[in-house]
Amino acid sequence: MGTFSWYGKQKTDRVLVMGVLNVTPDSFSDGGAFFEHEAAVARGLEMVGEGADILDIGGESTRPGAEPVGADEELGRVLPVIERLSAQVDVPISIDTNKAEVARAALRAGATIVNDVTAFRGDPRMADLVAREGAGLVIMHMKGTPADMQRDPSYEDVVGEIRHFLAERVALALEAGIPRSHIMVDPGLGFGKTVEHNLEILRRLEAFRDLGVRLLVGPSRKSFIGRLAGLEVDRRVEATLAVCAVAVARGADAVRVHDVAPARRAVDMAAWLRASGGDHETTTE
Repeated sequence: MGTFSWYGKQKTDRVLVMGVLNVTPDSFSDGGAFFEHEAAVARGLEMVGEGADILDIGGESTRPGAEPVGADEELGRVLPVIERLSAQVDVPISIDTNKAEVARAALRAGATIVNDVTAFRGDPRMADLVAREGAGLVIMHMKGTPADMQRDPSYEDVVGEIRHFLAERVALALEAGIPRSHIMVDPGLGFGKTVEHNLEILRRLEAFRDLGVRLLVGPSRKSFIGRLAGLEVDRRVEATLAVCAVAVARGADAVRVHDVAPARRAVDMAAWLRASGGDHETTTE
């Protein structure tokens, strides 16, 4: 297991770009293009060359309607990729899983961050594991499960309810012994939200800043972008970049994307413009 840092070996305060690497046969965004290990490793190396600060590797699809897979299957998909990439790149590797068993093996194989889209609800052992291993943690809001999250999701106050949930989950992480500086939160665009819910989250993104941890936004190729812009999934790059730039302007410390090279340029420019305004400081605690 490596030593945790959001930035890997080179300390910097720039906005983080997390590159998505789906080692699944049924990803909504790439149709399983990187399901084979060789292709996944090659894409991981390519993303690092394009400017990715973190590689987020997942072996279980969380697209709407997706069915869960067993831990053995998930491990068989991700471990060979993590082992090979961790030996070749200096950037941190994140394991996108809700199973403590998978997270433990991934951390031992070279990952240093756990991205849990269930925020400990999938496996209550996760918080203690992350604390014990000294790993970084991303906790996300999702209403329901991938199998049912888009079946008429409703909220009284979408931002207020998500913020309350994330605050509660951060408190659980701190209680388990995970340092505040190791935690990042994600409001979960597209995970149990309508188009209007996603827009409201983006409009009020700064409401999540006072949680005192880093803020991640993951808009990449999401269906709400397709519905707003009338674009199929393989034509949503530019629209995704627009959302990333707005998110950074409104306080995001990191974005999670499939298209790393253009996102790197977009968020760097947005961060420079944000800094020139002088009204926001990136969380560096």
